[in-house]
Amino acid sequence: MKAIIPVRSGSKRVVNKNIRSIAGTTLLEHKIKQLLKVPMLDAVCVNSEDEEMLFIAKRAGAVPFKRDPYFASDSIPMSEVYANMVSELDCEDVLYATVTTPFITTSRYVDAINMYFSREDEFDSIHSTRRVYDFLIREGVPLNYNPSNFPRSQDLPDIQKLVFGFSLLPRKLMIEKKSSVGYHPKFLEVTDIESLDIDTELDFKIADMLLKNEKNT
Repeated sequence: MKAIIPVRSGSKRVVNKNIRSIAGTTLLEHKIKQLLKVPMLDAVCVNSEDEEMLFIAKRAGAVPFKRDPYFASDSIPMSEVYANMVSELDCEDVLYATVTTPFITTSRYVDAINMYFSREDEFDSIHSTRRVYDFLIREGVPLNYNPSNFPRSQDLPDIQKLVFGFSLLPRKLMIEKKSSVGYHPKFLEVTDIESLDIDTELDFKIADMLLKNEKNT
């Protein structure tokens, strides 16, 4: 199994978030460091169109893969990106990991890989999720609660959201389905902090604070 980390330039909501300084490092270097500690991985690979990111990846101990700029544009569907980014990998299975979820730990990756190869259940892939404790509304209509009989938030239906922290699946399946989610997925619930996905400036500031706190404890 090889890990693949996708990064690209051009982030608009959080400018340069992949290589911007955070707690004395960068999100890219932090994720590479985490994954290099996973003993079951044959290699940690970084896929990017950005030369600076590829240089940082190589310096940090990862294997850089140059992405065609076409697959790094805002207009290209993610389905095409998923298939392209693993097409050059020489492996049977892939751990897809994102830098924007810095609190998914090395031990969590190890547990997920062990579960993946044990195949105790009928599944073809594993994906990180988190339970949603929110009152959801779509076009003015409540989706998961009765407005005439409000439940407590902890009593809401067990609805999970995908946390794009990690996916484990066969490389050929990722190419065939053009997705990081298989046909028969197994969902692995992660903690609140592990589910933190940096998508806004506020997310970045919170992550910076928490990472600094981790280093000081």
